[in-house]
Amino acid sequence: MNDFLNALIDWVGSGLLGFSAWQLVIYTLVVTHITIASVTIFLHRSQAHRALDLGPIPSHFFRFWLWLTTGMVTREWVAIHRKHHAKCETEEDPHSPQTRGLKKVMAEGAELYRAEAKNAETIAKYSRGTPDDWIENNLYSKYSWQGVALMLIINVALFGAIGATIWAIQMAWIPFWAAGVVNGIGHYWGYRNFEAPDASTNLTPWTLIIGGEELHNNHHTYPTSAKFSVKPYEFDIGWMYIRGLEMLGWAKVRKTAPKLSLGEVKPADARTLEALIANRYEVMASYARDLKAACATELAKIKAEGGKHSERFAQFKQAQRWLHRDEERIPVAVHGDLANARAASPAIDKLVTMREELRQMWTRTNVSAEQLVVDLQAWCRRAEESGIAELQAFSMRLRAAHA
Repeated sequence: MNDFLNALIDWVGSGLLGFSAWQLVIYTLVVTHITIASVTIFLHRSQAHRALDLGPIPSHFFRFWLWLTTGMVTREWVAIHRKHHAKCETEEDPHSPQTRGLKKVMAEGAELYRAEAKNAETIAKYSRGTPDDWIENNLYSKYSWQGVALMLIINVALFGAIGATIWAIQMAWIPFWAAGVVNGIGHYWGYRNFEAPDASTNLTPWTLIIGGEELHNNHHTYPTSAKFSVKPYEFDIGWMYIRGLEMLGWAKVRKTAPKLSLGEVKPADARTLEALIANRYEVMASYARDLKAACATELAKIKAEGGKHSERFAQFKQAQRWLHRDEERIPVAVHGDLANARAASPAIDKLVTMREELRQMWTRTNVSAEQLVVDLQAWCRRAEESGIAELQAFSMRLRAAHA
């Protein structure tokens, strides 16, 4: 009897495996990382956006693992995420910090998800194409909570009482990092490569924790791309796993972000227009760099004149930060400073004016392609005759672009 009690005490203390503290930490990090990889590769890139096709082996593994570690139902997650993109930052967005507040999305992201999962209209409208086989309908969807209960039993059996703590970390991992950090901070704070039509940001360098999902501005700019990184300094570990699955023959990438190619400079034509529209975010990011450089030149002049602490210097600092943004994304509080900066610099004013004219090339849906080509040719001509170095250089690059 004493031997049995001693064995029971030993099991409660260390479980069947008897792992050390460091081994328990490594196990926790590994299993939570597998969960993040399952979310980003299977739920997000494959199911929600159809950016890649997964073979049966990884698909069934990811579905089973998510059932064990999250209890999330594929069609519910996909529907909620697709609605987020369709209604981004409106009152209908299931988890926007712009409409609900950052604190609520960070602290109650899981509750927002569960509330939207009960919306039958959302599920019916946005879940098309998700798994509808026997195991989905009779196990994963029907008994979603039993999977996480099984995970608790496994952890306690393997590690004893500490297994319950590991299980709690597993259950909190996705609600905090995905529902809270990505959906919250990823629409609130960070850097932006592209002027996407929302407030999405990139949150590097958390890639090992969030699986590439931190490159959120890139994703909202190119939502159907299987690869989230676009700059040389960005690393998308989820994409690394996808490439590994491709080499095994278990995945096929359907789409990645378009990349602007440059050739010889030639007169703007239909191909130039096609390249501009297809790569408009990258083109506008290039224009933004030129506009910031022009503002930096003005700042250097003011500083050289001894006006580093002047009101004019402050206005051009604001201009450098905001004038490359779409007008609806610029805070009303800085409109006055920006107007004064534009009035003080004809070159800056011209750059901002022509930026908006360029943006009209893909927003004027009631104009024929032939007329847009004519307008683009006129735009390039005016840019090169402007006498503004940044505009001239940009126009030459644009005329060298092809899709």
